[in-house]
Amino acid sequence: MTRDERAAGGCPPASFGGARRRAGIGALGAGPLEVDRAPTNAGAPGQSQDARGLPRAQESAGVSRDWQRRSTRRAPAIRIALPLAAAALALPAAPLAAASDDPPAWTRPRPPLRLIGPITYVGTRGLGAYLIRTSAGAILVDATMAQNVPAIERNIRSLGVRLSDVKLILVSHAHYDHVGGLERMRRDTGARVLAGRGDVAALRAGVPPGETNYGVRRFAPVARVAAVKDGERVTLGDVTLRAVATAGHTPGCTSWVIRVVDHGRPREVVFAGSMTVAGNRLINNRRYPSIVRDYRATFDRMERLRADVVLPMHPEAADVFARARSGTLVAPRLLGDMARAARGDLEQTLRGRTP
Repeated sequence: MTRDERAAGGCPPASFGGARRRAGIGALGAGPLEVDRAPTNAGAPGQSQDARGLPRAQESAGVSRDWQRRSTRRAPAIRIALPLAAAALALPAAPLAAASDDPPAWTRPRPPLRLIGPITYVGTRGLGAYLIRTSAGAILVDATMAQNVPAIERNIRSLGVRLSDVKLILVSHAHYDHVGGLERMRRDTGARVLAGRGDVAALRAGVPPGETNYGVRRFAPVARVAAVKDGERVTLGDVTLRAVATAGHTPGCTSWVIRVVDHGRPREVVFAGSMTVAGNRLINNRRYPSIVRDYRATFDRMERLRADVVLPMHPEAADVFARARSGTLVAPRLLGDMARAARGDLEQTLRGRTP
């Protein structure tokens, strides 16, 4: 197994070879948080570019502080249309140090990068974290590793967004490299955490789900996390995202879909959950016996899912930085190509693996 496959959480930076194709993108505006059982093919209404938008490839601070002044000082009322399970557990243990064989890019800071509409990249060079500005605060997609939290928080503040303005954290999946810093980020912001229901128990325990060939990489348990089901919508202010269950990499791996408007055209942006095998035990996985079936169902789904823009949790998987700089984020075939490449890797791994 490669160094990347041994890395934390079993989520190596995926290389999709021919799946990487250069292709551009635009805006959405952004009240209270709502979660409902919307049909899985529903999306948020497209909205035109607002005055807060920046050039797509702006990499530094400079988001108008006018938004910060207009943002609600008090935390917005939170409305949940579905009862969500949220249990309070003990405070987490001290974060674990990064393994020496983790890719250096995972903990290498980088400045914010304006992508499309209300979406700004605030993660490191190798682990994705995305900030979405709304009229009632901000949404963060993934918190990455514990040692990255200070850098991500600096990026958020540099955009004129207070940590207390982050009202919601959406989780892609319960692996160390994506949720190691989640509990600290939750406490620093006071945000509500939402994750796919198949990963909630793992998040509360601080132990990744399933079995791998690289052992158990624990992370700080998340004291408060609520479950979302496939197709549920989450709304904060004037921004709505839809949860799409994409199990396999973990039982609760979730992709998040948001609709924006790019130069007058609606675009579907997908924060894509990981599809790689990445050290997962595929045969006789006692903790996750349906893993192969779930992977295959996810590949089928991702090949059909409309995705004008793909924003993965490992940015190099979709050449996010290069595409943003060149104005080629819109790539309607990219997600399908990534799913087909991941399917090929899974089947090849199965052919060469014994129980």
